[in-house]
Amino acid sequence: MKVFCVAEYRFDELNPLSIELLNLANQIKGDGTAEAVVVGKNVGKYAEELAKYADKVWKVEDEGLENYTPDLYVDVLLQLAEREKPDLILIGNTAQGGEFAPYLAAKMNVPIATDVVAVDVSDGVKVSRYLMQGKLMVDLKLKSTPAVLTIRQGVFKEGPEVGGEIVDAGIKPSKESRRKFITFVEPEVGEVDITQADIIVSVGRGIEDASNIELAEELAELLGGVVAGSRPVIDNGWLPKDRQVGISGKVVKPKLYLALGISGAFQHVMGMKDSELIIAINKDPEAPIFGVAHYGVVADLFEVVPELIEKLKEIKG
Repeated sequence: MKVFCVAEYRFDELNPLSIELLNLANQIKGDGTAEAVVVGKNVGKYAEELAKYADKVWKVEDEGLENYTPDLYVDVLLQLAEREKPDLILIGNTAQGGEFAPYLAAKMNVPIATDVVAVDVSDGVKVSRYLMQGKLMVDLKLKSTPAVLTIRQGVFKEGPEVGGEIVDAGIKPSKESRRKFITFVEPEVGEVDITQADIIVSVGRGIEDASNIELAEELAELLGGVVAGSRPVIDNGWLPKDRQVGISGKVVKPKLYLALGISGAFQHVMGMKDSELIIAINKDPEAPIFGVAHYGVVADLFEVVPELIEKLKEIKG
């Protein structure tokens, strides 16, 4: 299977999701290839980074592609797809990808599935995605390929290095863009990207009040991690939206996930269940979080966490 992965970058940085797309592509390519496509002006540095994880990287470079516009992206991607005939085209489920992916699928007259969290190619192409704010997971079987898939960030963080080649696609836009780029308006950026954190201290309803978040922050600082939370904490405004773990938030795979006072609703668990080590502290012995935790402590977090903090301070001297 030949799998194309459309890279995304902004402000001179490659979106880590671009590598995650290649990790997925390497899982499902079989005897085929995982090929990255990077579109823009002077994209050589991104191509070099992508080549570590791709069999081949296609550079599509032109002055007119300096700034993203959906019509020109689709124009050059169509040209490349018609020539190279990929079986699947993977695109990040981001604001940018969510804009041009349906456009590309419509122009190619091929199926599209969005916000995909799993892909199975053992018998055709089957994808998994969530519905009803994460209450249901559904499997969709695509009737035909090629097809376009948009992939959720944070799901495919691990994959092999490949060391592929970089090729100039020799493709230019065939038309002028109907959209004129004016300027970037940078959104408010959170202090951390929890999808990239190795250690996460996550809090739930059991933290009881916004003032108690400081306890989790102190523990996270000592561990060299970051603080995140479940949906009730976010809905109460105790942490910003970009710290939410779960189906309606972000999917994380840290080396350590320390759950403080989190009951473990399905929607939350699906956002952190693949963490390397999960430790849960909850005073309810029947809390569902213990079903996915590697280690559990049935106790009041306000008794356990201060002791953890003191012990870490002792160790650190």
